[in-house]
Amino acid sequence: MPPSGTPLNTERRPASAEGLDAPLLRVEHVQLGYWGAKGFELAVDDVGFDVAPREKIIVIGPSGCGKSTLLKAIAGFLTPVGGSITVAGRTSLTPGPDRAVVFQEFDQLFAWRTVLDNVAYPLRVNGRRKAAARAEAHKYLELTGLERAFDRYPHQLSGGMKQRVAIARALALEPVILLMDEPFGSLDALTRARLQGELNSILDRTPTTLLFVTHSIDEALVLGDRVVVLGNAPSSVQEIVDVRDVGPPDSPAYAEMRRRLRRLLAEQGEEVDEDAVFV
Repeated sequence: MPPSGTPLNTERRPASAEGLDAPLLRVEHVQLGYWGAKGFELAVDDVGFDVAPREKIIVIGPSGCGKSTLLKAIAGFLTPVGGSITVAGRTSLTPGPDRAVVFQEFDQLFAWRTVLDNVAYPLRVNGRRKAAARAEAHKYLELTGLERAFDRYPHQLSGGMKQRVAIARALALEPVILLMDEPFGSLDALTRARLQGELNSILDRTPTTLLFVTHSIDEALVLGDRVVVLGNAPSSVQEIVDVRDVGPPDSPAYAEMRRRLRRLLAEQGEEVDEDAVFV
């Protein structure tokens, strides 16, 4: 990763696994589960896919199919009971700043810290001096359009602004992979659409790789390079769909791809919102 103070990368390499010696992230035959009243139950049975550096991978699937569980395992919060997860060649994973996570909840910020201190805090925990951490936090808050909110507290922010702070805090760690678990799911449609566009713009200006969990087909098409479609729990990969060339939401290719993803989810019994907002 670049040292503190290095300018943001403004040249985004085309997202493709072709020509790479090894993927940045490799998920192979992963099984994940939990203990319940009936004993141990599998949530994820056999999931595998590769992610290239700077690629944007979206994971969708029916409710309860293990999307968030899979993301938590990649973050290092859960250990697979089968298969393996490899990040940058490492198979022994514990939570770390190389895999920053942005959750759906608005209360993931420290209520007693300002916006600037919220972003600077994990940098301090990871060894940055106070001045360097605050300078880095400034940079990423400006990147996410929050330069006027440095001194505000979370209770003074809208839901969309809180998510921007969470994204800035995650990016300030300069992770190799940004993990996002339905971060815009609780926002109104207009704010959600705006943040989707802003996230694409930010990723175009940084070297970060994205793994994004969502229920929204339109969100997958707007943000993704490829979409990993999971089946019902215990889930496996139903299909991996390349969506880089679908064009804008009013294009025939977009409409056809949207129908294709709807059919894949409908085959799993998932109800898809007919009134989803195109963004």
